Amino acid sequence: MTQPNPGILHFHGHQYLRHRLVLSILSGKSVRIDKIRSDDKNPGLRGCLLRLLERITNGTIIEISVTGTAVLLKPGVITGGQVMHDCPLSRSIGYFLEPVIMLAPFAKKPLQLTLRGITSDDYDLSVDLIRTVTLPHLQLFGLSEGLELRIKKRGSPPLGGGEVQFLCPVVKQVKTLNFVDPGKIKRIRGISHAVRVNPQFSNRMIEASRSVLNRYIPDIYLYSDVYKGEDSGKSPGYALTLLAESTTGAMHCAEAVSQPGVPPEDIALTASRALLAEIRAGAKMLAGVEWANLRPEQFNSSVM
Repeated sequence: MTQPNPGILHFHGHQYLRHRLVLSILSGKSVRIDKIRSDDKNPGLRGCLLRLLERITNGTIIEISVTGTAVLLKPGVITGGQVMHDCPLSRSIGYFLEPVIMLAPFAKKPLQLTLRGITSDDYDLSVDLIRTVTLPHLQLFGLSEGLELRIKKRGSPPLGGGEVQFLCPVVKQVKTLNFVDPGKIKRIRGISHAVRVNPQFSNRMIEASRSVLNRYIPDIYLYSDVYKGEDSGKSPGYALTLLAESTTGAMHCAEAVSQPGVPPEDIALTASRALLAEIRAGAKMLAGVEWANLRPEQFNSSVM
């Protein structure tokens, strides 16, 4: 048996695959990951994340085993620039965009990335959450001017058809962050979108969500985002994304995506309850309600 190369970091399993690849590129250390879903009926790598990482870098060497259960990555330099990538329909654009957001600030040139595929699904962050939650957090580290995520087309599963453009400047030095005070909730914002269905679905989700959230805070604004024609993708769908912001800038978010046979009101209630559960976990006062002192039965009867 050959001895492992001391210059290569070795890992096993598919857990934290994206983070290991990102840290490998940022640190410049080669990494080898074995036993990737080796016990599954469909073993090995899925999707084309490695190809995307290869496109935004220069000199990166990727070796994949015949079975796809092992991968060796020798990182190159993050170049940035204009990149286009078609995401597989098995995962949404958010799955591929998350690791790119970690790498883009350290590129040699500002990144202009265009991704095509599914914009919202049940497994990954939607492009709405990334735009309203992830990017504002990046501003805390010194990225502000030129940082943008444009949703040009929406695409619902299973056929997708969405398109987004991610613009990220280059940061010379990352700011340190001291963020320990969660604060108190002061406002709630949301985006309700519907594609290739009755535009009233979006308004119905807003009304159903307000029926829950208005009990706890008055500062609520839910925006209806309806796409038509080619910009609406290839499959029908609708979703509600909610964001609660505190007095210190902390954000709680939740979303719910349409399911076959589920009316828009139920989707809105699911998202609203999920947001209130996130806020309740923070145990902070919301419009005079002390969440830490609420009993479970009180929470269920008033919210559920």
